[in-house]
Amino acid sequence: MATLYTHQDSNIRKTWLLMSVFFIIVIATAFVFSRAYGNPAILYIAIIFALFMNILGYWFSHKIVLSMTGAHEAPDGGQFSDLHNIVENLAITAGLPKPKVYVINDQAMNAFATGRDKEHAVVAVTTGLLASLNKTELEGVIAHELGHIGNRDMLLSTVVVVLVGFIAILSDMFIRAQFFGGGHRDNDNKAGSIMMLVGIALAILSPIIATLIQLAISRKREFLADASGALLTRYPEGLASALEKISTQSQPMQRASNATAHLFIANPFGSKALRGMHKLFMTHPPVEERIKALRG
Repeated sequence: MATLYTHQDSNIRKTWLLMSVFFIIVIATAFVFSRAYGNPAILYIAIIFALFMNILGYWFSHKIVLSMTGAHEAPDGGQFSDLHNIVENLAITAGLPKPKVYVINDQAMNAFATGRDKEHAVVAVTTGLLASLNKTELEGVIAHELGHIGNRDMLLSTVVVVLVGFIAILSDMFIRAQFFGGGHRDNDNKAGSIMMLVGIALAILSPIIATLIQLAISRKREFLADASGALLTRYPEGLASALEKISTQSQPMQRASNATAHLFIANPFGSKALRGMHKLFMTHPPVEERIKALRG
């Protein structure tokens, strides 16, 4: 019988499987491009650059995210005293240091966690979320975000975003070089011509495949954080009820961005964005599936 524990273990395995496929795509893309140009240095430079960008993103990504979303630190007291108490109590229960608490002045209901590790973590919620949820629902949302921190999702998310961007840049450079005649000219033999065609096809398809893998990983981590949050509060109904309320809103966040959408507990573009082909590029699993898993 499936439980929150088996659901959690399954998503961990699937996430790391997807990450393995991701790194294979990065290496394969760089390898094909290096062969197409007849320059092995492209492969080595690509790997070194990807590692450098990951390290840079790991240290500064949370500051960039907070700036992009317009979040500001919530004072410990006054109107945010209950929020601080909930975060502190759940952090103690989870065995985590209390993260910094930030607030976003936005009527849309949403929340996210960021930071390079559990010692430098941040939990941010919108004013709309604080105004709309009761205490048990808010606890469910905060527990979900602490689940992201405990599962070290911020590191994984940063690595994935950097790799997607890097593949897109590498592919764009290759296509531009071919278009403007800057590609490798030693392609008179049949093998060289085939490699060049493979490179062009990979340049077009790899960014799309990489983006889809990024979204798949993001959806798996949301399921995992839901399970972790439910285990933390021992009351899955709180988070399930919160997700029901959040799913009813149609208005997008004022600073909704594709770059940060995967960090939030719910799609920041609102329910109207989840139609037609947009479903293929969803950063979150369907709310109905998340609620079903929590109540099952």
